[in-house]
Amino acid sequence: MYVLANRAPRLRFRRVEAKLMTHDNPVPREIPGTVIFDGVEAQKGYALNKMCYSFNSAGNRLAFMRNEEAYCRAYGLTAEQRDAIRRRDVLALVHGGGNVYYLAKLAGIFGLGVQDIGAQQTGVTVEEFRARLAAAGG
Repeated sequence: MYVLANRAPRLRFRRVEAKLMTHDNPVPREIPGTVIFDGVEAQKGYALNKMCYSFNSAGNRLAFMRNEEAYCRAYGLTAEQRDAIRRRDVLALVHGGGNVYYLAKLAGIFGLGVQDIGAQQTGVTVEEFRARLAAAGG
C-alpha cells in the first residue's frame, strides 16, 4: 500500500462555459428513438406526471377508472395527452412529456406490463416482442 505523506495532489481546473437549458434555448442532445426527459419535457408533462403521481392512492386510481376523462380534465391534461390515454398509448404519453417512472402507475391501471410497453416502443405486437426477447436470450 502506498501513501502520499504530506502532499496533496495538484489539481487542474479548466473553465467551462455553462449553457443554461431553457424552454427557448434547449441544449441539443439526441439519442435516436429516445425522448430525453429534460427540463423542457418536464414542463410539457407536468400535469400528466402530477396526475400519475396521484395514483399512489388507491382511491385516486378508483376515481380515474370510474371517469377517466373527468379525472384527466381535473389535472389539466392536453387534448393530445387525453387522446393517448384513451388509446392506451404509453409511447405517445412519453412524447407528451410523461416520465416513464410516473407512467408506470398509469400503465398498471391499464393492465399493461413491461413487454406491452416494449412492443409499443418497437412498433411490433406483444407476441413479436416476446419472440425477439426469446431469440436474444431474454
